[in-house]
Amino acid sequence: MNRLRSKYASDIKDALSKEFDYKNSMLIPAIEKVVISVGVGDSAKDQKVLQNMADTISLIAGQKAVIINAKKSVAGFKVREGFPVGIKVTLRKENMFTFLDKLISVALPRVKDFRGLPKDGFDGRGNYNFGLDEQLMFPEVEYDKILRTHGMNITIVTTTNSDKEAYKLLELIGMPFAKGK
Repeated sequence: MNRLRSKYASDIKDALSKEFDYKNSMLIPAIEKVVISVGVGDSAKDQKVLQNMADTISLIAGQKAVIINAKKSVAGFKVREGFPVGIKVTLRKENMFTFLDKLISVALPRVKDFRGLPKDGFDGRGNYNFGLDEQLMFPEVEYDKILRTHGMNITIVTTTNSDKEAYKLLELIGMPFAKGK
């Protein structure tokens, strides 16, 4: 069992249960899934760069990434139906905990001048969104094999509908939130 998953099962569930006084153990918040997504932008025209981006996200996530195509044409953005517009991977269970453990303990500390993740990334339904500027902070990524640096959006979906409960869950897991406010 993953280190973060065992910490959640043994310590975090009890702490959340005491703080929010849950009557039923099924009401205790948990992380449901983690979605990593990348918009491809101008890279969609070059198949080699697009595939390199998908391979990089797959390497970071530990699971094959999917190239997302446009569902309909939008003339203002010069996008046609079936045109690649993004890359995403959805992580659940063991892969999710492995990725979060790597993100919290290895990748985020490697960011230059890192002062914590913003606290305003909650959406009002208990989900947390934040963006990373480049993929080079992950130890699996080799600089020489990257054709183009790109950022990514990471969404952490929880089982609770309260931002306060989701914040406490992520804080207990070890998510480095910014100090202040």
